[in-house]
Amino acid sequence: MARTHIPVLLEEILSSFDLKPGDDVVDATLGGGGHASAFLEATAPNGRLLGIEWDARTLEETRKRLAIYGSRAMLVHGSYREMERFARAYAVPVASAVLFDLGYSSFQIDDPDRGFSFRFEGPLDMRYDASGDLTASDIVNGWSQEDLAQTIREYGEERAAGRIAAAIVRARGKAMIVSTGQLAAIVASAVPERTRRGKPKINPATQTFQALRIAVNDELGNVREALPQAVRLLRPGGRLGVISFHSLEDRIVKRFFEESPELEILTPKPVMAGEKELEANPRARSAKLRVAIKKPHA
Repeated sequence: MARTHIPVLLEEILSSFDLKPGDDVVDATLGGGGHASAFLEATAPNGRLLGIEWDARTLEETRKRLAIYGSRAMLVHGSYREMERFARAYAVPVASAVLFDLGYSSFQIDDPDRGFSFRFEGPLDMRYDASGDLTASDIVNGWSQEDLAQTIREYGEERAAGRIAAAIVRARGKAMIVSTGQLAAIVASAVPERTRRGKPKINPATQTFQALRIAVNDELGNVREALPQAVRLLRPGGRLGVISFHSLEDRIVKRFFEESPELEILTPKPVMAGEKELEANPRARSAKLRVAIKKPHA
């Protein structure tokens, strides 16, 4: 059954990108194709879109959705870490705009087999690309207590990282941890009740699951590798937009924009979703959009 994809901050992105007919655009995180279809409409009749998607299942659905655009929609399975290679392969020498939407999709979260969420019982996987070698189970059952604590502290910004890592090691000493439900229960048992005060709606496993997902997919490393590629691919005057959903990614993007001599920042403060969008799509609440333009002489 077809699933609806609601693109985040779409109006703000279209306004910032100022696309014209014939422009070529790179959607580095294709997802459900919501942003991509809007780009293809804005650049009609002859603008092209290079869409990169790491998740083969998501790509399959989106390919059908964008089939109406024919050869203008060039969709590829892979990581945006290889953006320049894909651009060469699809004869996109320069782009007028590049977008990164760094949030995971509801398609992935709502699939129990992927193991992204503690809301569903499923295997500890968390790979965007099913062909990847590392899974969340490998980390939880194989990494040292010290490495677990560091990962949960750094990528999850979890104050109780040490307690959680110790609880995981104790539990796996008795039996292998194989499911999301098992892990969520272990984390909950390790997080003191007093640290949850003021966060009644946040599951105590939230930050640990975030940390594992980031580690499995090397999400922060991917962003650091891909941003310079995006700048090189942009034409002078082209726009780079990045939507982030947590502080670790946003910090990387903010620093890169500030330190790049080739970019002029168009959003001194990140753009956030308005009340109307939040009513229609609560997922947009934590989204932060930063946009920069490649300087004409760059």
